[in-house]
Amino acid sequence: MPVQNENTVLDMDQLRNISMEDTELMRELVAALIEDATTHISKLQAAVEDADAEQSQRLAHYVKGACANVGAASMAAILRNIEVKAKSGDFSGCRSSLIGLSEELTKFSSEAAAL
Repeated sequence: MPVQNENTVLDMDQLRNISMEDTELMRELVAALIEDATTHISKLQAAVEDADAEQSQRLAHYVKGACANVGAASMAAILRNIEVKAKSGDFSGCRSSLIGLSEELTKFSSEAAAL
C-alpha cells in the first residue's frame, strides 16, 4: 500500500483501495467520515478544554484511525499531533492544532464533494 503524504487532504489511492474503486462506496465512506469526525471533533474540543488528557488522547486516536483508513491524510497527521500533545499535557498546543483540524475538515469536505 502506498504511504500517505500527510499534506494530502484526500488520498484518492487509499480511498480507491478500501472501496475497491466503487465510486458509490467512496461517497458513502467519505460522508460517514465527515459525519463521524464532526461529532468526535466536537467531543475532542470539549475534552481539550477540560484538560482531560485521557479522553483527548482516546478521541484523537479514534478519529486519526478513521481518517487514515479513508485517506484523510492531513487530518490524520494533525490528530496524531493532538494525541501526542494531549499525552504530554500541552493543551495550548492541542487547541492550536484543533484550529488547523477544523480547516482540514473543511478542505476534506470540499474535495469529497467532487466525488
